Amino acid sequence: MAKKKNDKGGKKGAKVKKEGKKLSALFEISGDSIKRKNRNCPKCGPGTFLANHKDRMVCGSCKYVEFKSKE
Repeated sequence: MAKKKNDKGGKKGAKVKKEGKKLSALFEISGDSIKRKNRNCPKCGPGTFLANHKDRMVCGSCKYVEFKSKE
């Protein structure tokens, strides 16, 4: 029997690479200084940032969540 070919053309069960955000969307560069746009996590401290979603901000390490107000 002939082997079935995958629709995607790759190996069966292979992960599809997603395109992420560009670094220019996460940082603001002005002159000699670089400023991070996202906030630091209050539980984890500096170096761990909150992901900015539509209705909330979430820490990837400790799962801390801040909901945005509807104003």
